[in-house]
Amino acid sequence: MTSPAGPELTNPRAERVKAARALSGRSARLRTGRFLVEGPQGVREAVREAPDRVRDLYLTPTAAQRYPEIVTDAADRSVRVRMASEDVVAAMSPDAQGVLAVVDMHDPGLAAVLAARPRLVAVLARVRDPGNAGTVIRAADAAGADAVVLTAESVDVHNPKVVRSTAGSLFHLPVTAGASLAEVTAALRDAGLGILAADGAGEHDLDDLLDVAGGSGTVPDLSRPTAWVFGNEAWGLPEADRALADAVVRVPIRGRAESLNLATAATVCLYASSRAQR
Repeated sequence: MTSPAGPELTNPRAERVKAARALSGRSARLRTGRFLVEGPQGVREAVREAPDRVRDLYLTPTAAQRYPEIVTDAADRSVRVRMASEDVVAAMSPDAQGVLAVVDMHDPGLAAVLAARPRLVAVLARVRDPGNAGTVIRAADAAGADAVVLTAESVDVHNPKVVRSTAGSLFHLPVTAGASLAEVTAALRDAGLGILAADGAGEHDLDDLLDVAGGSGTVPDLSRPTAWVFGNEAWGLPEADRALADAVVRVPIRGRAESLNLATAATVCLYASSRAQR
């Protein structure tokens, strides 16, 4: 491993440290257009997938030895590495595990997402829990989805807990936010995607849809381009939101559990579509 050049940052009260720490707050993110990526997995993917957006990259000497691929990838992509003491990185973020990056925010916009002719999209409607939102982005990435859309009133996708929960998937697929659910579903439908809402009271059973995927029946066809709409953790999708979908689908519960949490249900639905579209 080539050792990063430059002096080690050792003052936890330095202005640079304060500026990075402030990005844990939404107002600082909006003012600067930047956000924090904490931990080796997220930083590794930011450096590999979006090096032109990485403004600052900090590692402790221990982390540089433990994750030499981050240092190597940074050098290969002309991303400067700043060595910092344990105290400095901890002052920037208690969740950094010795590795931290300051990255420019990027929202491709819904029009750009649709211009790429997506076949599978996850839509988060008023999802407020950052851990759930980040986990759905990660699941969408794993299932091969083409994009994730967060509607207005959802959690900020650059919230540190959302970013950590994506485990780097935030840099693997387009994620856009800000439009209303009505605007999003109308645009997706115009782009040729079917709109399915996931809800425990849905009239269609997900297993039944999988059984007939690709057929010519009257039920929703999971093999066609599809956008799944997932609602708020606490109250799900209200009737007005369900009415915007072409159909409402339930995930079958065969055991005694009352329900599935948002991220688990989203994972099941996205993988069902991914399988049907294969």
